[in-house]
Amino acid sequence: MKLIIIRHGDPDYSIDSLTEKGWREAELLSERISRLDVKAFYCSPLGRAKDTASLTLKKMNRKAKTLNWLREFEGRVSINGEMKRAWDRLPREWTDNDDYYCPDKWLKTDLMQSGTVEKEYKKLCRGVDKLLERYGYVHEGRIFKAVEPNHDTVVLFCHYGVECAILSHIFGCSPMVMWHNFVALPTSVTTLVTEEREKGIAIFRMQQFADISHLYAAGEEPSFAARFCECYTDDTRHD
Repeated sequence: MKLIIIRHGDPDYSIDSLTEKGWREAELLSERISRLDVKAFYCSPLGRAKDTASLTLKKMNRKAKTLNWLREFEGRVSINGEMKRAWDRLPREWTDNDDYYCPDKWLKTDLMQSGTVEKEYKKLCRGVDKLLERYGYVHEGRIFKAVEPNHDTVVLFCHYGVECAILSHIFGCSPMVMWHNFVALPTSVTTLVTEEREKGIAIFRMQQFADISHLYAAGEEPSFAARFCECYTDDTRHD
């Protein structure tokens, strides 16, 4: 089985849609994805993901099923009395605590317990497991029981924060490292492939992460969205 996770195009958050550049990115993405033999499409309920998916779906005369847990990860933590995104924290807020790097401890840290993270993360994990079980792979501990092994390709259109949370659950690792040390630019494509080296026992391996070769091939400059300033003195996003 192949699981393809796609981040939406360059966003216009003010209208929950895409910028002009985002629509160009989505068109280039559609040319890439429409060449694949896709079993099923799933999409976040948010406009920027739905709009990104729309060009691919139109080109293939297909529809996507909306899954609410594919919306951007909603877990919040309390910072000085204000609720903020769990997946967008400054390095000094978490990197000196080894528990954040541990798949069994990060959720129980004081910061993660200060808000809604555990509730939202567990809801997402249930959604992921239910979806994969639908396609024949049952999550058991750190492996997947290949009940009905197959070569299906399933595509998810969603968001950066939730993508990293999905990957952390499938791989059995803390999402904090993925949220803060990896970056998936707009319309990037992440591909996971199952391996069943022992009969009935499978794992997912990442074949590519956040690939944007469809943009490079067309001479389209990648968006800066999801990134922060490379140097503090840069005139780019700091927070």
